[in-house]
Amino acid sequence: MKILVLSCNTRSIVRFRADMIRDFTERGHTVTAVGDEPEAEWKDIFARDGIDYRSIPVSRTGTNPFADIAALRAIKKLLKELNPDKIFAYQAKTVIYGGMAAEKQGIDFYPLIAGVGSVYLDGGLKNRLLRGLVTAQYKKGIKKAKCVFFHNGYDLEYFKKLGIVKGDNLVVLNGSGVDVDHFSPAPMPPKPAFICISRLIRDKGVDNYLQACRIFRQKMPDVKCMLVGPFDSNPSSLTQKELQSYIDDGSVEYYGEQDDVRPYLAQCMVFVLPSFHEGRPKTILEAMAMGRAILTTDVPGCRDTVDSGKNGLLVPAGDPQALAQAMEHMAKNTRLVAEMASEGRRIAETRYDVRMVNAIIMDKMGL
Repeated sequence: MKILVLSCNTRSIVRFRADMIRDFTERGHTVTAVGDEPEAEWKDIFARDGIDYRSIPVSRTGTNPFADIAALRAIKKLLKELNPDKIFAYQAKTVIYGGMAAEKQGIDFYPLIAGVGSVYLDGGLKNRLLRGLVTAQYKKGIKKAKCVFFHNGYDLEYFKKLGIVKGDNLVVLNGSGVDVDHFSPAPMPPKPAFICISRLIRDKGVDNYLQACRIFRQKMPDVKCMLVGPFDSNPSSLTQKELQSYIDDGSVEYYGEQDDVRPYLAQCMVFVLPSFHEGRPKTILEAMAMGRAILTTDVPGCRDTVDSGKNGLLVPAGDPQALAQAMEHMAKNTRLVAEMASEGRRIAETRYDVRMVNAIIMDKMGL
């Protein structure tokens, strides 16, 4: 079959969907990946794995209606040209416009809701108005979907409550899964150390992590706190100036965006993600697979990855003081952390192996 993998972000296809696409092609299917980056820069990269790549003009966070109309037209044009048998889409705009275009041409459509997004989390009049529009668009884009995938049950129930989805064609996945061979256990460092790997946005709680590091290091200045990840176009993104003050006073060591996060995970005992809402964070799954304890927030998506006290700890969202206290507790109890790390690896192998996740997707897509 000819399968289209549709996204607003080319880099996220490589980061989050490469294993799934590989499983598609190993079963003999032809895959075209569609994202926002120029074809001239990415076509050869995808071609190495036998994948065609096409670019569309779509902005993940933009609110210009004329730009969105252009994105919808581009998707319709691409579907007419390629005539795929099935479409797998994720991220709000490509789910919405991909679904509309797929219905128009009678193509089987399989969207993934990997998280509800900041439009459903942030307050303010503008966001409330935008929420109504996005909800109406979701209803139109998803209504003919053959199956809708979610990364956690909370988001599924929330979309049911909003009237976006209904029926029995709804499936909760264990996130994107993790390649437990690629992310293999690494020896623990000799001293406690913490790391957060994330886009530098407030929705991910990165500013709370920075504040907690500052509080924590006043008590335990010899313990290293690290941060890896890119700045972002999201409205809640931190600025370079905001981050720099934490770098300058030694609260955190910042390593920028990294294509391979394994060397950085190997330097920590505990992985930290103080997010306000997630689908099911792939970074946490990768840390677990490498045998690292988890410190995250008691919110949808994050809490799904942690058996509290067994493979990590949960703290309230938006509470840097509680986060700093949990960091101190873990830094002073390295034997407990080692036990959590071992349990995390076991959970990654038995619950989050990417091959098991992809098998469910392929079964529901009839592949």
